[in-house]
Amino acid sequence: MSKQSIIFLLALFIVSQTKASIECLVKQPNPWLQEKIAEKYTVSGYIRDSLTGEELIGATVMVQDKLIGTISNVYGFYSLSLPEGRYDLTFGFIGFQSITQEIELSQNHIVSIELIPSFLELTAIVVKAEKDDENLRSTEMSVGKMDVETIKKLPQVMGEADIIRSIQILPGVTSVGEGAGGFNVRGGGIDQNLVLLDEAPVYNSSHLFGFFSVFNADAIKDIKIYKGGIAPRYGGRLSSVIDVRQKEGNMKKFSGSGGLGMLASRLTLEIPVIKEKSSLLISGRRSYMDVFLKASPEFRDNQLYFYDLNIKGNYKINPKNRVFLSGYFGKDVMAFGSLINAGWGNSTLTLRWNHLFSDKVFSNFTALYSKYHYNLGGPEGVFAFDWSANITNYNLKSDISYFANPNNTFRAGIDVLVYKFNPGAFEGIGEGSIFSDFQIEPQYALEPAIYISNQQSITSNLSLDYGVRYSVFERFGSASIFEYLDDNPTSGIIVDTVDYAEFESIQTYGGLEPRLSANYRINELSSVKASYNRLRQYIHLVSNTSSPLPIDSWTPSGKYIKPSIVDQVALGYFRNFHENMFESSVEVYYKQYKDLLDYKNGAQLFLNEALETQLLSGKGRAYGLELLLKKETGKLTGILSFTLSRTERLVEEIAGGEFFPANSDKLHDLSLMLNYDLSPNWSIATNFAFMSGKPFTYPEARYEFEGTIVPKYSKRNAGRTPAYHRLDIAINHTPKRKDDRKYQGTWNFGVYNAYARQNVYSIFFRQNQDNPTQTEAVQLSIFGTAIPYLTYNFKF
Repeated sequence: MSKQSIIFLLALFIVSQTKASIECLVKQPNPWLQEKIAEKYTVSGYIRDSLTGEELIGATVMVQDKLIGTISNVYGFYSLSLPEGRYDLTFGFIGFQSITQEIELSQNHIVSIELIPSFLELTAIVVKAEKDDENLRSTEMSVGKMDVETIKKLPQVMGEADIIRSIQILPGVTSVGEGAGGFNVRGGGIDQNLVLLDEAPVYNSSHLFGFFSVFNADAIKDIKIYKGGIAPRYGGRLSSVIDVRQKEGNMKKFSGSGGLGMLASRLTLEIPVIKEKSSLLISGRRSYMDVFLKASPEFRDNQLYFYDLNIKGNYKINPKNRVFLSGYFGKDVMAFGSLINAGWGNSTLTLRWNHLFSDKVFSNFTALYSKYHYNLGGPEGVFAFDWSANITNYNLKSDISYFANPNNTFRAGIDVLVYKFNPGAFEGIGEGSIFSDFQIEPQYALEPAIYISNQQSITSNLSLDYGVRYSVFERFGSASIFEYLDDNPTSGIIVDTVDYAEFESIQTYGGLEPRLSANYRINELSSVKASYNRLRQYIHLVSNTSSPLPIDSWTPSGKYIKPSIVDQVALGYFRNFHENMFESSVEVYYKQYKDLLDYKNGAQLFLNEALETQLLSGKGRAYGLELLLKKETGKLTGILSFTLSRTERLVEEIAGGEFFPANSDKLHDLSLMLNYDLSPNWSIATNFAFMSGKPFTYPEARYEFEGTIVPKYSKRNAGRTPAYHRLDIAINHTPKRKDDRKYQGTWNFGVYNAYARQNVYSIFFRQNQDNPTQTEAVQLSIFGTAIPYLTYNFKF
């Protein structure tokens, strides 16, 4: 057994003993501890939406006139221990009316609160407009959150609310480009983002090459993006974590929502199976561009559509136990007559069990399944073929939170992840096909991890969130591994093949990932925050283009491919104005990368058994300044963000020891989103985006060899496309609803790319048709005109 595996098992034993100790402390405290904690009691419970019964994530619980409080976790649970006495507790959440309730603490209390949306009136309950300064008190920094209702009002492509496109309004998050899937966070590649849906990884978050995201906004409850200061419970990616949580479903009454758009329609049903105890959510969406194509004789043999299906059920066994089962199934289908067809899609399943060991100890046990599959084919003729590949995850997790006291919240967990990679199976179709069958053998890997952390208030002004994650990655057989001359795969000279038996270890990596966040509260209106984290990434997206395709393959670290590592530090100043109506922040960050995967010029990656011969390793750095101004209350709301950044790489074989711009390097990135409520029934939203052009490599000379013209390219990414800018406008109208009507509809009118900017997606080079001796640059634009849209949304 490897040294890393031994260390992991030792850490696993420590956490298991910690968990046992917590249970022992709760059930049978020793006399000394019992004496020390005798004067303190705990108030705990869940914070829910009064209309649906759904738990609210990140709701605040504050003691009036004291700087003591807590927030609800991702399952809506909170716990607060206080000395014996009488307290006024204020429960609050953005978009809901705060409630203040008096609590007499002479014993432990379970107090579950239902908050009422701000558009409803309260009776017989004390309501106070409390100042919302969680952004100043929390140790979280480099974290962004978008409200689903706000996202639905934003102007979008064809009026389809898009979560992934919407988070690109936040500083440090940039688009790869129109018509391209994925996004970049603080200069990281698209494979460096861990996208989670109910804790299950989603490997491709885009539909139709990036025009839409896979997340149906009607089925989503909460979205949070971590760009830095990432908590120890997350791991496996270098740049960000996107934590998306689905709704549980209305537990009080049958309800639904949906929309009819120009390109896609959707329907969501929320069913209380057992009122106040069990519910079911079913949500479906489908585009119908293929229906329009069939109406044209020229395109009737073509297909281009996607579909989604979200399902989630939950059951409250008793006050201390609750189970959840959720799933997502989505696919894109593309076919162009007899030329080519392709498809890709995600499937996830999540089974969770929440258990309360006591009013201070909350646990979550999770079993996960995730699969990303993709295929490409030529359906007819001598070139008929079919190629398919996939990556499958099986994951078991255990997370425990111990709310020791108002100043300390301990968390610990275990995460065991098994990978199966199928890089590709290729076969000729039909008797006339010129292709022979070919398959790259599957690859297997194990990634166990363990973490422990503590969120601690040192003083009334200083708070820390610190911890460590230890991860191991083991590539194992069965497999056949090439050996190369001088153990150098870039030579391409294979000298031997080593066969590994099933479950035999091929290569093991691992190490510590320390995490630290700190918050110093300067005064009631401002605070300073700092963070450091180290992250390791053991799997890699294999693509040597600036805009990766959905059919690009994933590969694990192994004998010749090392895991990538990043160290990130960040410092920020946070300030609120006008009684917390305006939130502002300034953050600076620096990231240093090690063992980043890169590629030889002209690398051949498709179905390559000796993939490591095409790969290079290097290092990188990214640094920047992020500005954010946000207003979430009043008739006029909005977000203004600006990022000034650089992202560079150094690969000896490419630039001779000099740093060059990474594909994701963009110096300037500006976003302005505004929403104005003209009346209770009308609102207007605008979104403006500006960013520097993307780097690209251009030919600076050419030469002729045996009658063939061969281009000589400049240094990697020495050129840059023109700057990108775009304005979108949307008008939202909600007709006045009669008091006795439960049904409500909303019209959404808008224009995407309102002033018809022809933004450059890419630049390619070709011989001039009139003068073949000349080479010309051609700019490709995806959207070269304004795109109007009309969508009808409804709920009942």
